[in-house]
Amino acid sequence: MKNLWNLDDLTGNPNIVVPGETIPQIFWNAVQLRQNQIWLRQKQLGIWRSWTWAEVANEVTAIGHGLLALGLAPKECVSILSNTNANWVLTDLAILCSGGVCSGIYPTDAAEQVAYLCADSDTRVLFVEDDEQLDKAFEARSSLPNLRHIVVFDMKGLRHLDDPQVISLDQLKEMGRAHQATHAGLLQARSEAVTPEDLAILVYTSGTTGKPKGAMHVHAGLVFTIRGYNAVLASSDTDEKMCFLPLCHIVERMGGEYNSLYSGARLNFVENPDTVPENVREIAPTQLAAVPRVWEKFYSAITISIKESTLIQQLAYSWAISVGRTVTEQVLAGQSVAWHLKLRFIAARLLVLNNIRKLIGINRCRFIASGAAPISPELIRWYMALGVPMFEAWGMTETCGLSTANSSVGFKPGTIGRPADYNEVRIDADTSEIRVRGKNVFRGYLNQPEKTAETIDADGWLHTGDIGTIDADGFFRITDRMKDIIITAGGKNVTPSEWENELKFSPYVTDAVVVGDQKPYLVCLIMIDLDTVEKFAQDSDIPFSNYASLTRAVEVRKLIQAEVDKVNSKFARVEQIKKFFLIDVQLTAEDEELTPTMKLKRKLVERKYAAQIEAMYE
Repeated sequence: MKNLWNLDDLTGNPNIVVPGETIPQIFWNAVQLRQNQIWLRQKQLGIWRSWTWAEVANEVTAIGHGLLALGLAPKECVSILSNTNANWVLTDLAILCSGGVCSGIYPTDAAEQVAYLCADSDTRVLFVEDDEQLDKAFEARSSLPNLRHIVVFDMKGLRHLDDPQVISLDQLKEMGRAHQATHAGLLQARSEAVTPEDLAILVYTSGTTGKPKGAMHVHAGLVFTIRGYNAVLASSDTDEKMCFLPLCHIVERMGGEYNSLYSGARLNFVENPDTVPENVREIAPTQLAAVPRVWEKFYSAITISIKESTLIQQLAYSWAISVGRTVTEQVLAGQSVAWHLKLRFIAARLLVLNNIRKLIGINRCRFIASGAAPISPELIRWYMALGVPMFEAWGMTETCGLSTANSSVGFKPGTIGRPADYNEVRIDADTSEIRVRGKNVFRGYLNQPEKTAETIDADGWLHTGDIGTIDADGFFRITDRMKDIIITAGGKNVTPSEWENELKFSPYVTDAVVVGDQKPYLVCLIMIDLDTVEKFAQDSDIPFSNYASLTRAVEVRKLIQAEVDKVNSKFARVEQIKKFFLIDVQLTAEDEELTPTMKLKRKLVERKYAAQIEAMYE
């Protein structure tokens, strides 16, 4: 039985697993090594479909030759507008193997944004998931004179579509097979012609402070980084991964698709974004990476379940999690866990904790990881108390994902870990800004040399915009974004994210934004968690009709006030929240206030709720 105190199987692997200096080289070499092993799995209409490495190679070959038949030239850009699925991966690899550049577009983007991204990247072929995404493409294409073709993954509802610019993915594959018959070896030649310094992918920033910028990553940087990932936390062909975050985001692209391509880990796709909790339990991955909001939702669901259980079950949980916390603190302190405590922890796992892990779907996880946004240290400790090591990592689109990480060789909750061996990380002495240098750093922003020069200095250091500290053991800690630091009317500097992260550990709170720049005191915009607050209202016989009415209930305000008071007690008076406002709309990734990775766009939220903020100062 693997336990929290035994982390031997989490050791990184610095050896080259699959040779190759470009993504196409690694892909074709991986196919030769793994031929009949299953790589991809996807649930469709309740049935799991699998692809072996050889079958993936056949699909990539057909799509790649199809692109060549459409006239795709080397270095031309192809964009993918789709939710995360197997076709996304197959198409991405086909684009790269044909010598093209791949750019991903969030499926939640509006038509106007699609038009901007395709124009900025000079997209020549656009892949879309279904009729919904096709409508956006139709709306955008009038402003895209260089767009030649639109390829649709799922033609359901489009049977009678007659548009010379639009073909289905199946039609593209048929064209590809015909093209291969007359141009045998051309796709392979294109793959071999790709060099490490060629542009591979464009990853657009989430655009929290303006128009998205296309971060350019070359093959050398991608290959260098995926080797580095495996040296931090090794994966292998015995691992099961779950792919559900947007593939156009650097986290899933690198940690999911490319890490799996390199390591051989099986990649499982969820049915759709709404079935993630069910699919996690069904897949039971051996490692799982997610954004903080996912981990917070799992915790909230368990909190509800415990409250609905019997008194004996509640007491058993309280005892078991207490044992887990004791083990966690000793492991974190680098102390040896005594034999009698090990026995108690084994009993706690067998009787209680393993069942909780199964409810979440992490019962087989060797480790879990959190990134893309800060996570509460207490939430990390809770997952570790269940017996699952949770590692927080940090990186950016511009650093090709992971730049620092906690790992089996050292981790501290509340920090982003130590730098990965493949890059340098330092704190600027004057500004406290975190800066990064290494082969993993991007080559600049497409079509924006001025922004590139602002971001990468003459010595090659990437200016991240994050403010942080480093402790005596070399662990970095992010205190806030440079642009988010609040200076009160009294001249006190306040880092809002620290307070916000503490509050988000509450099962009743989904998100929070602290405000108070040039103001006499701090206030906060809070988004409540629908599931847990709804359960509270039902148990307390509080009448409500919808989410908005919940936020207006006096009893709910008292509930949140108690959570705010708990957090306030941990901070100095100047950092405490005096008033708060409950946002009366449940925000999702489709809303403009949230990035696709579920981070609040602080400035936009402040502008939208400016009247409510001003009212808290009257």
